[in-house]
Amino acid sequence: MTRLVELEATGPRKLEPSDIDESKGDIAVCQCGLAESFPFCDGSHRQTDDEESETTYVYENGERSVVERVVTTDDE
Repeated sequence: MTRLVELEATGPRKLEPSDIDESKGDIAVCQCGLAESFPFCDGSHRQTDDEESETTYVYENGERSVVERVVTTDDE
């Protein structure tokens, strides 16, 4: 599976001691790119459980659709 993810920030997110989940004692970092609390995991990845390996998906407003073709360009 492939996901098309667009991010607005271009810099790093510094983690602070207050970012630790006191009940779990850990920090879960999002790897799917779908979390509303990005860069922290909020469980949004669960909606990707049934993705097929050869398909590209895009998620918008909580809805999933299949992308037939992704074309990128370098404007420089």
